[in-house]
Amino acid sequence: MAGFATGVTVLTTGGGSVHGMTANSFTSVSLEPPMVLCCVSRTAVMHEAITAVRSFAVSVLSAEQEGLARYFADRGRPLGAAQFREVDWRPGPFTGAPLLAGSLAWLECKLAEVYEGGDHSIFLGEVLATDRTPDERALLFYGGGFHRTS
Repeated sequence: MAGFATGVTVLTTGGGSVHGMTANSFTSVSLEPPMVLCCVSRTAVMHEAITAVRSFAVSVLSAEQEGLARYFADRGRPLGAAQFREVDWRPGPFTGAPLLAGSLAWLECKLAEVYEGGDHSIFLGEVLATDRTPDERALLFYGGGFHRTS
């Protein structure tokens, strides 16, 4: 799959299970109703967090946010709310999940369905709210590394 370029997102949860995780397994599913999906390893902290709060948010990272992508991929970062202390964010109005400042777009989702997919779960989310920043460059993941759109 290294030959397939993807966007880079940070998934977040709010409530009593605040957590963040870099993810590139994310896609739009439906426009009516608006739905997206993300795939999360069953052993990841994020898996338990989404299952517990039944919602998640997505921050689509800009070309300038590689540092955030690396930070939320680092298993050595603090857990819970502590991982957001040094990060600029605002709570989503519907889920309370952190929405990262400077991102290209944000989505808040209510968990609609969960499907098994090998060692991952496929979380299908019904989009509750979106926002975007126009005319910015995107962060991509391709060939095992980060790249930027021109």
